Amino acid sequence: MSTYLPNYSNRIMMAGAYIMVTRREDLRDFTGLHGVAFFGIVEIVVPILEINKWDINAADFAGSTALIWAARRGQEEIVKVLLEQKDVNPNLVDTGYGNTPVTPLSWAAEKGHEGLVRIFLGREDVNPNHADIFDGQTPLSWAAVEGYEEIVKMLLEREDVNPNHADTLDGQTPLSSAVERGHEGVVKILLEQKDVNPNQADTQYGRTPLSWVAGSGREGVVKVLLERNDIRPAAPDNENQTPLSLALSEGHDGVARILREWDNDNSDKVNHSG
Repeated sequence: MSTYLPNYSNRIMMAGAYIMVTRREDLRDFTGLHGVAFFGIVEIVVPILEINKWDINAADFAGSTALIWAARRGQEEIVKVLLEQKDVNPNLVDTGYGNTPVTPLSWAAEKGHEGLVRIFLGREDVNPNHADIFDGQTPLSWAAVEGYEEIVKMLLEREDVNPNHADTLDGQTPLSSAVERGHEGVVKILLEQKDVNPNQADTQYGRTPLSWVAGSGREGVVKVLLERNDIRPAAPDNENQTPLSLALSEGHDGVARILREWDNDNSDKVNHSG
């Protein structure tokens, strides 16, 4: 016993603190298996699976399975063990208590856990296009939003990943999400895909990726987009504002100069306000 406890002393203290800030009645479904996955106690995950007939897909108070906790917190070795269990469902989502209901793959993509994304994508039964319930984001959407270039590359290597999937929050594609946040590396990776539509407008504002980045003033990303020969540099949004007018209205003179040089014919277009 004396050699066992020191190895886990820090995690035991973490567990105590976690329980103290969580209502006791809420912990009724937080099993030993959930605890092992949450805290990443790799040394006992196999023994604990052997000493009880666990429902491997059971959700706890937060609507999370053990696999979801492990994926969310980057516990790679725990994930490997859990995925070896014959009844595990790798596509189950967490179902509430403040969490966005996403799959383990989406959690791994959002948190930047490259090793876990690679593990999940190596399984034929994992759906790489699974969109979450609240805003329709796929694993690729999450990775693009957060700017994780290597994860975006891994996902795009799968032929069944849709690079033009629009979320249900405002209809943005992964490309629009990446350009709005200035993730130039992700933008370049996405534009290298022949089937990526660089002119796909969102459903809320009708803005193309070029409009989004023109309004934010990121000159480098503007230049990257304009390298595509199928780009529409003067595509208007729902208010008839072009990328140029958006750049001027936000005071981004450098972006406006680049757009004027690229497409001077449309520099006198007016928006709905004249």
